[in-house]
Amino acid sequence: MNNMECLAVIPARGGSKGIPRKNILPLASKPLIAYNIEQARQARYVNRVVVSTDDAEIGAIAKQSGAQVVWRPAEISGDRASSELALLHTLESMQQNEGYRPDVLVFLQCTSPLTLAEDIDGTVQALLDQAADTALAVIPFHYFLWRSDPDGDSLGINHDKRIRPLRQEREPQYLETGAVYVMRVPGFLAARHRFFGRTAMYVMPTERRLEIDDPVDYQVAEVLLRDQQAARRQANLPRDVQALVLDFDGVFTDNRVIVFQDGREAVICDRGDGHGVAQLKKTGLPILVLSTESNPVVRARATKLGLACLHGIANKAEALQKWLAKQGLDAAKVIYVGNDVNDLGCMQLVGCAVAVADAHPTILGQADVVLQHAGGQGALREICELIMLSRSG
Repeated sequence: MNNMECLAVIPARGGSKGIPRKNILPLASKPLIAYNIEQARQARYVNRVVVSTDDAEIGAIAKQSGAQVVWRPAEISGDRASSELALLHTLESMQQNEGYRPDVLVFLQCTSPLTLAEDIDGTVQALLDQAADTALAVIPFHYFLWRSDPDGDSLGINHDKRIRPLRQEREPQYLETGAVYVMRVPGFLAARHRFFGRTAMYVMPTERRLEIDDPVDYQVAEVLLRDQQAARRQANLPRDVQALVLDFDGVFTDNRVIVFQDGREAVICDRGDGHGVAQLKKTGLPILVLSTESNPVVRARATKLGLACLHGIANKAEALQKWLAKQGLDAAKVIYVGNDVNDLGCMQLVGCAVAVADAHPTILGQADVVLQHAGGQGALREICELIMLSRSG
């Protein structure tokens, strides 16, 4: 479909009863709803992302995360109101207020935070490839289902209990994930439910299927999300890294300084970071500390760790270029870790720009990899361990 207009809608009402305020509770450092918004914005088929909500706090977080908000009336915001009502209201509101009518509607549930942009695109692609009217994300299902009959006997639902076929002998079956649904808008407006006409399936990886309904689901999601995020960070690193270059303030430290009465300054560094650097240094990878800070504490820390050091540097990008040329290194295979706007030139010069978790927003926006840890609080150890894993993999 040429020039297809695709709208992603995420219903998120404020009155969750099972887990109060579920849609905005922090999960692995971000509100739950932010995950779907982030991935929808990255999906190549999606043109616009809208959150349908009746809640001001959800609306504010949605806007901060880059989504448009359509305010849902109270009569379709209760726990018995269907998702279809929210979707229909969103389409009708956008038609009335903007004259906007998409060709395809993507319905995302923010209770599935492991969903990736590729799952959204994959479900849309399944609809297009199979010339379908609707599509959904599924995972392979190979378990035996049971039910009880009125007499109390247990009966097989998807199997004959007298026969136990091997998995490879059974007809393939699939479980609806609840993560992604796709509908052609004209058919949806006519049918007013998510499944009409021909339905296609997109088979997503089983490890990304998770719906948060109970408190324990949050604990599981926290672990899986951190593993997913670490895998993505590692995948974004070049496999053939030639050097690691590190800013000092805000990377080795938490960006604060201790000032004594006589004017002397001191900083606090993390011993765990030092251990991570020491382990990476054993691999023979060149590591440079590059800082505008003239305080001798920079060189003292670098010397203790056995690292090359350039400090008191006014033009860091120029100094980095000269160092790379002298070492005979390819800038495209170098990692630079920074935290503030004076690191921007260096980050643009190298092949992989890394920001600590608490970096300036400008730096976060330019980074290829954003670390989970803040400067002076484990960021160095994290990047060192990611590099070692990347090189060993």
